Amino acid sequence: MPVGLYMDHHVPRPITSGLRLRGVDVLTAAEDGADRLADPDLLDRATSLGRVLFSQDQDRQLEIRSWCRSAAELREEAVARGTSKEG
Repeated sequence: MPVGLYMDHHVPRPITSGLRLRGVDVLTAAEDGADRLADPDLLDRATSLGRVLFSQDQDRQLEIRSWCRSAAELREEAVARGTSKEG
Protein backbone atom coordinates (compact mmCIF):
# COMPACT_ATOMS: atom_id res chain seq x y z
CA MET A 1 0.00 0.00 0.00
CA PRO A 2 1.60 3.32 -1.05
CA VAL A 3 1.99 6.01 1.56
CA GLY A 4 1.61 9.69 0.75
CA LEU A 5 4.34 12.05 1.89
CA TYR A 6 3.88 15.50 3.39
CA MET A 7 6.97 17.62 2.77
CA ASP A 8 7.80 20.41 5.20
CA HIS A 9 9.29 23.65 3.91
CA HIS A 10 12.86 22.60 4.78
CA VAL A 11 12.96 19.88 2.12
CA PRO A 12 14.70 21.09 -1.06
CA ARG A 13 12.44 21.33 -4.10
CA PRO A 14 14.58 18.94 -6.22
CA ILE A 15 13.89 16.13 -3.71
CA THR A 16 10.15 16.69 -4.00
CA SER A 17 10.36 16.89 -7.81
CA GLY A 18 12.46 13.73 -8.01
CA LEU A 19 10.01 11.78 -5.90
CA ARG A 20 7.11 12.95 -8.05
CA LEU A 21 8.95 11.89 -11.21
CA ARG A 22 9.13 8.40 -9.67
CA GLY A 23 5.38 8.33 -9.02
CA VAL A 24 5.46 9.07 -5.28
CA ASP A 25 2.39 10.83 -3.90
CA VAL A 26 3.80 14.06 -2.46
CA LEU A 27 2.07 17.11 -0.97
CA THR A 28 4.12 20.04 0.29
CA ALA A 29 3.17 22.19 3.24
CA ALA A 30 3.29 25.21 0.91
CA GLU A 31 0.82 23.60 -1.52
CA ASP A 32 -1.44 22.82 1.42
CA GLY A 33 -1.24 26.41 2.71
CA ALA A 34 0.38 25.15 5.91
CA ASP A 35 3.95 26.36 5.45
CA ARG A 36 3.59 28.83 8.33
CA LEU A 37 2.28 26.32 10.86
CA ALA A 38 4.30 25.66 14.01
CA ASP A 39 6.13 22.33 14.07
CA PRO A 40 3.64 20.42 16.25
CA ASP A 41 0.73 21.68 14.13
CA LEU A 42 2.51 20.63 10.95
CA LEU A 43 2.88 17.09 12.28
CA ASP A 44 -0.79 17.06 13.29
CA ARG A 45 -1.77 18.29 9.81
CA ALA A 46 0.22 15.55 8.07
CA THR A 47 -1.28 12.95 10.39
CA SER A 48 -4.83 14.21 9.81
CA LEU A 49 -4.29 13.81 6.07
CA GLY A 50 -3.00 10.25 6.53
CA ARG A 51 0.45 11.22 5.27
CA VAL A 52 3.96 10.70 6.57
CA LEU A 53 5.79 13.92 7.44
CA PHE A 54 9.06 14.17 5.49
CA SER A 55 11.43 16.61 7.18
CA GLN A 56 15.11 17.42 7.36
CA ASP A 57 14.66 19.67 10.39
CA GLN A 58 16.57 18.24 13.39
CA ASP A 59 14.23 19.94 15.89
CA ARG A 60 11.21 18.40 14.21
CA GLN A 61 12.80 14.95 14.35
CA LEU A 62 13.06 15.28 18.14
CA GLU A 63 9.42 16.38 18.32
CA ILE A 64 8.31 13.40 16.26
CA ARG A 65 10.14 10.98 18.54
CA SER A 66 8.40 12.56 21.54
CA TRP A 67 5.03 12.46 19.76
CA CYS A 68 5.50 8.78 18.89
CA ARG A 69 6.40 7.92 22.48
CA SER A 70 3.30 9.75 23.71
CA ALA A 71 1.07 7.90 21.24
CA ALA A 72 2.59 4.55 22.25
CA GLU A 73 2.05 5.33 25.93
CA LEU A 74 -1.60 6.23 25.29
CA ARG A 75 -2.10 2.99 23.37
CA GLU A 76 -0.53 0.96 26.19
CA GLU A 77 -2.81 2.66 28.72
CA ALA A 78 -5.87 1.89 26.57
CA VAL A 79 -4.86 -1.76 26.27
CA ALA A 80 -4.29 -1.97 30.03
CA ARG A 81 -7.76 -0.50 30.66
CA GLY A 82 -9.32 -2.80 28.09
CA THR A 83 -10.58 0.09 25.97
CA SER A 84 -8.47 -0.69 22.92
CA LYS A 85 -9.80 -2.77 20.03
CA GLU A 86 -6.44 -4.55 20.02
CA GLY A 87 -6.46 -5.46 23.67
